[in-house]
Amino acid sequence: MAIGPILETERLVLRPPAKEDLPAWNAFHSDPEVMAHLGGVQGPELTWRSVCGMAGAWTIEGFSMFSVIEKSTGAWVGRLGPWRPAGWPGTEIGWGLARSAWGKGYATEGASAAMDYVVDILGWTEIIHTILPENVGSIRVAERLGSWYLRKEKTPPPFEGMMWDVYGQTADEWRARRAHA
Repeated sequence: MAIGPILETERLVLRPPAKEDLPAWNAFHSDPEVMAHLGGVQGPELTWRSVCGMAGAWTIEGFSMFSVIEKSTGAWVGRLGPWRPAGWPGTEIGWGLARSAWGKGYATEGASAAMDYVVDILGWTEIIHTILPENVGSIRVAERLGSWYLRKEKTPPPFEGMMWDVYGQTADEWRARRAHA
């Protein structure tokens, strides 16, 4: 049984990670193109730890990334949502989708629902997105969400040695944008 909410959008179900997600998550983590901007390829052992860390954050923090389920197929197509492990540079809404889900607008659709959740339910006052500068696709998603470049930030352990571009906006800016949508 999953701990945490289930959010629905027009085309997606966002729910906490579950054991049945592991095979799809393993495929996601083993795809070099998908993982090029997400810390690199990971084998099943690291994937298990990653999924358990995200699932455990629901218990410890009261939030974490959601598994993204495509309504039309029932397939796991990625993970996205709130994320703030120890040492993180702020309250993030992040995303990572399987290649089969690229170009469909799922990252924007799912991240919008997650941003509503963290602002309305968790009371976050700022939302950031940490993006490697060469990740043009994620920069476009951040900009579609109304976020803009805020600053450079060193990547924390275990990703030391790189610099992220941090995009973001305040909760009030998100609410104003949502009201005009």
